Amino acid sequence: QVRLVESGGGLVQSGGSLNLSCAVFGDTARNYGMGWFRQAPGKERDFVATIGTITWSGGRASYAESVKGRFIISRDDAQNTVTLQMTNLKPEDTSVYYCAATTLNAGTQSVNSYNYWGQGTRVTVSS
Repeated sequence: QVRLVESGGGLVQSGGSLNLSCAVFGDTARNYGMGWFRQAPGKERDFVATIGTITWSGGRASYAESVKGRFIISRDDAQNTVTLQMTNLKPEDTSVYYCAATTLNAGTQSVNSYNYWGQGTRVTVSS
């Protein structure tokens, strides 16, 4: 059974930076496309970023328009981790951020295509 554990959330001022990390347990991360999603109170879970496997897509990444140019997703298969580097944070980035794994090698923006989810880590951006 694959288990995902996020870390790195917290409180940051507008314009600041945070790095979120996702550790993969129970299987080898390189077998999965990985993604980050976020969910604000009372809202749906939204796509943030996804990265494909190295062997299938060379680790190709894609981003939601709202975070493009500010967030970077990366993977370290040797460490079984996925990282989301967040810069120039805005109050509207405040959410619980979730790491997810999919058997789709290219990764995907579709929340319903992910097989495994972490418990989430909270990010709060103050104005």
